[in-house]
Amino acid sequence: MSGYTPRVKAILKDAGCRLVRQGRGDHEIWESPINGRRFTVDGDILSKHTANGTLKDAGLPKQF
Repeated sequence: MSGYTPRVKAILKDAGCRLVRQGRGDHEIWESPINGRRFTVDGDILSKHTANGTLKDAGLPKQF
């Protein structure tokens, strides 16, 4: 893990999101209790835009 990935995963865990399963390649499938949706988290998030997009998919506000 590098870039924004550790910080994004920490924010997701603090918000109550949970890892559902491993996806393809270095992606993971997570589920959000906020909106009840599943979303992917890249294993190597290098862009703040991708990090904020992942948080948006989880129903969380931008943090980067």
